[in-house]
Amino acid sequence: MTITFLGTGTSQGVPVIACNCEVCISTDKKDKRLRTSILIEGEDKVVVVDSGPDFRYQMLRANVQHLDAIVFTHEHKDHIAGMDDIRAFNYKQKGPIEVYASPRVQTALKREFYYIFEEFKYPGIPQLNLHTIGLDPFKIGDINFTPIEVMHYMLPVLGFRIKDFTYITDAKTVSETEKEKIKGSKILVINALQIQSHISHFTYDEAIAFAQEIGAEKTYFTHISHRLGKHADVMDQLPPGIELAYDGLKIEI
Repeated sequence: MTITFLGTGTSQGVPVIACNCEVCISTDKKDKRLRTSILIEGEDKVVVVDSGPDFRYQMLRANVQHLDAIVFTHEHKDHIAGMDDIRAFNYKQKGPIEVYASPRVQTALKREFYYIFEEFKYPGIPQLNLHTIGLDPFKIGDINFTPIEVMHYMLPVLGFRIKDFTYITDAKTVSETEKEKIKGSKILVINALQIQSHISHFTYDEAIAFAQEIGAEKTYFTHISHRLGKHADVMDQLPPGIELAYDGLKIEI
């Protein structure tokens, strides 16, 4: 199974509009971060986790020719805004895309993309089948998902464990019960927004502490803002076993 990091940036992406900080003007391609998302390619299914504002370009850049499903972590705009662009896959595959989301996320999708769910189906609108998920494990083809609930300040967000791989994008706190689902992972992906304190995201130090508590063989940081620093500089400072993810990174699980 292959995981591709389609985007590793926070809600504004990197570079940030009209910002001339050293990160935003960097010529290092690893400092160019689209909004956070991953592509999961199993033996018989291809799944994307979150379809943010950069979804169309991410599909083009990664040359994704087929998509079976989208799984949503939560309803913030940087994670759902690109869902309309599944239309291209509807047309090519001649069928709907399977969409997996909690009831709360489904409410947001129906609000933001109301035209998809109206009784009158305008020609060419996205086609999808909604599946409700919670904290119970679920399966998409050969891919088994174990949901992990983390708190994004006061908002519950779902992370997912697949085999020995755990993916969490927007955490500030994680309960002891949910940590037990993560422990034993060989690869951990967690958010590390910036150096400074933040109300709803792990900071750099908090992400390191969480990674060391979980004890995965390899941890990758994602959902990174321009305030964390340049990729190369941060990589030089990280403890062994912890790295920054970057757009286009592929790992095998």
